[in-house]
Amino acid sequence: MAPLTSGPCSDTLVAPLYASSFLASSRYNFLYSANFAKLYGSSGWSPSPRDRQPWLQIDLQKKYRIVAIATQGTFNSYDWVTKYTLLYGDRPDAWTPYVMKGGNMTLPGNWNYYQVKRNVFHYPFTAKHLRFLPMGWNTENSGKIGVRLEVYGCPYDSYVLHFEGDDMAAYTFPRLQFRSLRDNIALNFKTLERDGVLLHSDGQQGDVFTLELKRGRLYLHISLGSSTVLQTNGMTTMMVGNLLDTQHWHYVTVKRYGREVNLTLDSQTETAVLNGEFNYLDLDNQVRQDAKCLMRHICQENQTSEAMYHTCRDLLWKPMTFAGPNNYLQVPGFYRKPRLAVKFKFRSWDYTGLLMFTRFADDLGALELGLSEGQVNITLFQHGKKKLRFAAGYRLNDGYWHTVDLAARDNLLTVTIDEDEGSPLKITNPFIVKTGDRYFFGGCPKSNNTARCVTKLNTFHGCMQQIFIDDEPVDIDVMLQRRWGRYTELLLGTCGITDRCTPNPCEHEGRCIQSWNDFLCVCENTGYKGEVCHNSVYRESCEAYRLNGKYWSGNYTIDPDLSGPLKPFTVFCKMKPNKAWTVIEHNRIDSTKVSGSTVDQPYIGEVQYVNASWDEVTALANTSKECEQWIEFSCYKSRLLNTPNGRPYSYWIGQNNESHEYWGGAFPESKMCGCAINQTCTDSRFLCNCDADYRQWYSDKGYLMFRDHLPVRKVVVGDTNRTGSEAQFSLGPLLCQGDRNIWNTIAITKPTYLTFPTFKPGPSADITFHFRTYRTNGVFVENADDHHRNFIRVELNSTHEVVFVFMVGDGIQNVTLRSPRPLNDNEWHYVEAEINVKMARLKVDFLPQAILKFPGQTYVALQFTQPFLVGAANHTLRPYLGCLRGLRLNGLPLDLEGKVDEKMGIRRNCTGACLNASVPCRNGGQCIDGYADYSCDCNNTAFDGFYCHKDIGAYFEVGAWLRYDMRKEPISEDAWWANYWIDPHWHNYSLGYNDSTDDIEFSFSTMQTPAVLLYISSFYKDYIAVLLQKDGSLSLRYRLGVLTYKYQLTYRNLADGYPHFVNITRHNRTLRTQIDYGEPWNDAVALEVDARFDSPKSMFLGRVMEVGDIDFEIQRHNSPGLVGCISGVRYNIFAPLKTYFRPNVTNPPVTTQGYVVESNCGAFPPINGYVPWEVDPWWTGLFIIATTIAMLFFILYGLYIYMYRYKGSYITNEPKILESPSSSKPLTEPLHKEKNLQDIQEELASD
Repeated sequence: MAPLTSGPCSDTLVAPLYASSFLASSRYNFLYSANFAKLYGSSGWSPSPRDRQPWLQIDLQKKYRIVAIATQGTFNSYDWVTKYTLLYGDRPDAWTPYVMKGGNMTLPGNWNYYQVKRNVFHYPFTAKHLRFLPMGWNTENSGKIGVRLEVYGCPYDSYVLHFEGDDMAAYTFPRLQFRSLRDNIALNFKTLERDGVLLHSDGQQGDVFTLELKRGRLYLHISLGSSTVLQTNGMTTMMVGNLLDTQHWHYVTVKRYGREVNLTLDSQTETAVLNGEFNYLDLDNQVRQDAKCLMRHICQENQTSEAMYHTCRDLLWKPMTFAGPNNYLQVPGFYRKPRLAVKFKFRSWDYTGLLMFTRFADDLGALELGLSEGQVNITLFQHGKKKLRFAAGYRLNDGYWHTVDLAARDNLLTVTIDEDEGSPLKITNPFIVKTGDRYFFGGCPKSNNTARCVTKLNTFHGCMQQIFIDDEPVDIDVMLQRRWGRYTELLLGTCGITDRCTPNPCEHEGRCIQSWNDFLCVCENTGYKGEVCHNSVYRESCEAYRLNGKYWSGNYTIDPDLSGPLKPFTVFCKMKPNKAWTVIEHNRIDSTKVSGSTVDQPYIGEVQYVNASWDEVTALANTSKECEQWIEFSCYKSRLLNTPNGRPYSYWIGQNNESHEYWGGAFPESKMCGCAINQTCTDSRFLCNCDADYRQWYSDKGYLMFRDHLPVRKVVVGDTNRTGSEAQFSLGPLLCQGDRNIWNTIAITKPTYLTFPTFKPGPSADITFHFRTYRTNGVFVENADDHHRNFIRVELNSTHEVVFVFMVGDGIQNVTLRSPRPLNDNEWHYVEAEINVKMARLKVDFLPQAILKFPGQTYVALQFTQPFLVGAANHTLRPYLGCLRGLRLNGLPLDLEGKVDEKMGIRRNCTGACLNASVPCRNGGQCIDGYADYSCDCNNTAFDGFYCHKDIGAYFEVGAWLRYDMRKEPISEDAWWANYWIDPHWHNYSLGYNDSTDDIEFSFSTMQTPAVLLYISSFYKDYIAVLLQKDGSLSLRYRLGVLTYKYQLTYRNLADGYPHFVNITRHNRTLRTQIDYGEPWNDAVALEVDARFDSPKSMFLGRVMEVGDIDFEIQRHNSPGLVGCISGVRYNIFAPLKTYFRPNVTNPPVTTQGYVVESNCGAFPPINGYVPWEVDPWWTGLFIIATTIAMLFFILYGLYIYMYRYKGSYITNEPKILESPSSSKPLTEPLHKEKNLQDIQEELASD
């Protein structure tokens, strides 16, 4: 049963129409009439500027199956429509809006006048008449509404049956019986009823096929038969759709193959696997059609009720839609009548809204009907009296049609809901009724409110029909033609209500609550949060809890797949200092005794894990680093694996329902037990203790530790049926530790990308990962379709910005999050990007998240076809260089380490160019990893250059000196304690020094003695001095507190003109010194000496020119001063020579006197390391090099041909006889270079 059309459905339907097929609410002028609204036309349709609700209507002359629409703006103008609504129907006075996915009735339009915007409908519909409603248009440059359009489809023919409710049509099978493995049933129906049977058939074996409407929903009941032996019920019920009582066609298909069924209504498809064990549908005699509705595509014969019609008898049904923020309908009434009667039908999702308001004549009061909390509230206002308020009905905002019948006269008011005459609401309070001349439905006018329609209720959003005033029907068309009434923001002839909660947009069993233009998800007690209950409130593992500060053991709820389909479950987390163990109990902890089992009929012990399903426990094992499970088999004349060569009697089943023939303590698939590995088996001929088959109790036990096989799902025991044989087994809890997804890390060191299978997220998508880089930009991930019309992308846009860019149905949009500190600091940063029908969200670390909220009725088309790319956009655009870890898509992890390829520049772990640097950073320089390259940070060193290898030194002549001022005032006690509590460890230099730690290094060369090489003073009497004594030896003097301590660094003569290196490090009372490349020497500061060096002040090189008292030993070595070279000077983070010769401030704190000039002090030549081609500005690609060589070859070859083009020709230099100009040959005649020998001899003979 299928439509009677074939081939592609893409005919142009508007282009062949005559002008009489076009109708419009108005026109701007004759040149913008409705009949000019054809695609690629020379004009277009534009309505009058005074038209408040413009529309363009097209009569297609017959029914078509419509699949797409295309629009343009008015030719050569600023007039185009940016969004619109499309209505369709079989009659020009009854319409239904086309509803896109997500309940959106607004289609995107154009952005200029010439480009064509094509909208392909996600499900085709049948119509004869179309109405185009502009909802937004260009207003720049005096633009207005302008449209040219085309509709695509194909002719639609069908057989029609009309049922009145008691009718029936039957299709009798040719062989009086029907048996099928595959079914394909299609039909169209439309009805105003909420209940009715569409199709029904059954069989003698219990097979049933029923398609019916219940409360406006479509149900399919299907059974392939029930088994009394297995006690299984084969009935399966599927539900799809809602609000199907709209008197508009709905297309239904049922496709079945065996037990798999697809039920499709318009564009919504539900899939199910039928209950039971059968695959064939066995029906008897006939298929019956019985409903108060119309159906198409049903071929009928034999039995047909005589009252049925073969044409579609449409009922007069003229609803109206209240869809605007200020909508209302004003209709006239009979004035000053003593009886008031109002009756109407409405349907809505809103909790509150004004249904009807009228003011009595002679200022006697007013009557208000409003929807509040799903009830109809009746409020009676009386002049000078207290208002009366009553309520009727219950849950009337359920989207179905409800009837309100109100009648009032003096001292009596009656309200009947849904024509329930048995329980009307009656009000008998004293009041007087005199009807007014106006009735307002849906709201009150915001301007020109002369009838004083006043209400505190919101405007009503929903549909109304069959309005009666004083028992007279309100004909909207007649009323508007005679100008009796007014209306604003109404859609006449259609009911635009839609069910946004079917199918349920809330994930993980969240409850959906909807209003007219939006929905809300209630996520309580689901374990999830967010706008659509997408995000899990729990961590993915015990390890994740530990890393987030949960250090105590106990019960925790985990969700291994986070936002994925699996439910969270409770486990016991055993926290350790460096790891967390997850413990899951089950029903086989205690020993299970087994007897009477054989290999062919074994005992199968299923393992039921506590609080978790099998899939959930398997997901935990797959995401863990390590898992283990204790298994023990005790036997008395009962064999286990039947080693070494026999068929196993017992085994266990793990992941993927795979059987495993090894036991605890053995290697995977080794067919051994633990005793064989340890060589402790009872009988060395066998590989298990129990395989010896002795008449005494033995056991095989141990841990199963191969994670990919765990957890244990079943234990199968098969050798306990012999006389005296007995066995029992036990299984320990599943123990897992670590989370291999958290640290699943790669480093991308070259411009490339990783490919993964296409991301198929469904209605919501979230992407989470950690990144680490020094780069300023790059694309982290991207997925797109073939034409890049739908895509999502997360990228680092700048040093402070991460951007989530997407185009999923409404143009290119982005969410940008700006960080106050740089994100390319080579630290790990967490990124979470999410998109759903409500919003797009981007979160980085603990910064406030950036959110882009979507308007109501938004649909997100997350449909991609290209592979999921990691590390760059398509065609390697904006490549990312750095580290990534923990990448998840909708909670499911991607194995980044599985894509490691050193040749492509993808490395395991976060290892970039610094790991195997061609030339390491020297002299304490910090390697800054660019992943494709690296650089060295020399800021905290005394050296310069790319590798911090260039020695910065100075040559001092006689009397020259240099002073570096570290501080201008002493350190206060408060600052000292602040520095201590920031980090009391020795390596901290938060204030530029640490009073209990000194780190000094420099090199020098000289031939004169004595000299003070380096002197560090303080605001107190503390000092540090390195002295070159008269004999060339080197000593160190420390004054800490009261006492001065002297250390002899070396007795060698260092005044030999060669460079010598000095390194001095003190930590508390431990002193370490090294001269040149000799062995380090360790000493200790005496206990009577203070361990603090208080408030360092200045550093002197060459000579000490300190004001105040100076130690006598310093004065003795201070003259004449250093004559030589000193370089690479550093004290903690202070480098005086680098500050002097490479200043990065305007006024460096350095003072010199005498001749001090920069020198490398005899350092080694500079080092030139390898520069990667990715960052080498002079590198030229192989293709360019090959092209250049080829071009050079062709140029040289061309020159060669040109230069030797006359080679082989004889050219004479003999003079020729000049001819007179008159006898010369014309220039156009070709010249002959040579003559043959015979012609030359004839010329000589004639002479």
